[in-house]
Formats: sequence, structure tokens, C-alpha cells
Amino acid sequence: MHQEIDAIFLDIGNTLRILLKEEPYRAEARQNIVSLIGTTEPADLFCAELDRRYKDYRKWAFEHLLEASEEELWLRWLAPEFPTSHIMPLAHELTYQFRQSMGRRVMVDGCKEVITNLHARGYTLGIISNVITTTEIPDWLAEEKLDQYFKSILLSSTFGRRKPDPAIYQEAARRANVPPEKSAYVGDNFSRDVVGTRAAGFGMVIIMPDADERGDAVPPEYQPDLIINTLKDLLAHFPERSMKAN
Repeated sequence: MHQEIDAIFLDIGNTLRILLKEEPYRAEARQNIVSLIGTTEPADLFCAELDRRYKDYRKWAFEHLLEASEEELWLRWLAPEFPTSHIMPLAHELTYQFRQSMGRRVMVDGCKEVITNLHARGYTLGIISNVITTTEIPDWLAEEKLDQYFKSILLSSTFGRRKPDPAIYQEAARRANVPPEKSAYVGDNFSRDVVGTRAAGFGMVIIMPDADERGDAVPPEYQPDLIINTLKDLLAHFPERSMKAN
């Protein structure tokens, strides 16, 4: 079925990692944000306003399929009332702490097993993800010793365009030196990931929906080539490349 697939690109959120909304972890990050900013406002109140502003930013980003740099995110959207000279050198760490204020991110079950096995089976691997941080994902991959398995890591924060813009998928394939038509994408969002990969000419799109979305009716225009329940399911669909022609 997949003898023409040479490369597999994966999303990060709800695909390789999930978010645990642990309040002590989130509270520590909120306190770190107000300490960095230098405000005397209570952390909960200050960060509630950040969350509101971030929703405005996300609406803009979704409408235009653009991703602001970390500096622009804080100077234009999240903290425009603070001096540029103060925010600019802190933008990277503020972005990291802001993401931690959403919760702690952990690998899904079988993440390392799937990545190492797909790589060993001869597939080129890559990452395509919408994310506001520039280094959190590369740092995480390096910490888990997974970076060695990925030929292309393309984030909206560094590319400037967001999924479902086909340009981000096409650029990831180009950097991995594989044709889009021989590439598969694994994500979690029926509309964004199916529309984007199809427009980019990817050969296959695979969706791993949240548990509460499984079994829901999917409109024909958002129907992927394959729906899986766990990341480990990929191993049943992608055998060793030397065996794929049989």
C-alpha cells in the first residue's frame, strides 16, 4: 500500500507529545514570567491577560497562516506596554515559560520506539509543526537523543508560515531531499493537516485524533488516507523499505 512512501513527517503536539495540565508546574511558570517581566501584578492576573492577548494573536495567525518571531510576539501582541530594550533579550525565555504555563509536555507512549524503528526500516524522517518557540523542540529532541533520526525539522516559528499553508510542507520535503508525492504526514487535525498536505502534493496523510474525536463523522474533504489510534500503529503500516514491494 505504501511502497511509494520514502519519507514520514510528524507533528509534535498530540502526535509525539501530549500536554499535562499540572497546576503546580503551570503556577511555577507563571511566576517565572512575572519575574522576568518585572511586574508587581499577581502572576495569575498578569498571565490571564497574556492568555487573552494570545488568543487574539492566534486568531490573527490562523487567518493569515503566519507565525510571528518570538520578539514580535511579545513586542506586538503579548507585552507591548513594556520597553523594547527590556523585552527583546528576554523574548526567547518568556516564550519558553509561557508555553510551560500551559502545562508539562511528555512523550506519547511508544514515541522513541516508533521513531527509532521507522528510521531503522529505511524511512527518511522529518518534523513539521506549528509552534511559537524556536528552540524548545530542537532542545527536547537533543535531550531525548532523538535529533539524530530527523533529516528535516521545520517549525512555523522559524519558517514564518503556518500549517495548513502548503509551503511549509513543501519546504520540509525539499530540505529532506524527498519529493512531496513520496512523503507521508502524521498529524492530529483533520482539517488543517489533511488540507495542507493534499495542497502540498504529499502522497499520504495520516491522522491520529484525540480520543474524544474517534468515531466522529469526517467530511469527505477532510478524510485522510489512514486513521490510527496510537503512534505505535504506524509500525504496522510501514514495513522495512526492502520489503515494501512484496
